[in-house]
Amino acid sequence: MGRIFSVEMRSKNHVKSISISNDARDHVFFEGDLGVLEELVIVEGGMLEIRGKNGVLRVELSSEELLNVFRTERL
Repeated sequence: MGRIFSVEMRSKNHVKSISISNDARDHVFFEGDLGVLEELVIVEGGMLEIRGKNGVLRVELSSEELLNVFRTERL
């Protein structure tokens, strides 16, 4: 099962690099600076949003996956 994600940057000045390879591996790389963490939000439907001063990272996760991560971190 795949996971949906998106990265939204407030300015291209906060993007460090983007590369899309033309070789057989079809490598794609995105790197930026989200800035100071402002908020972590779990949006209804299983979307985790990590909001920083410079942008937002969104990742689709199930409630079960989120709970498993938090349980594992506490061990």
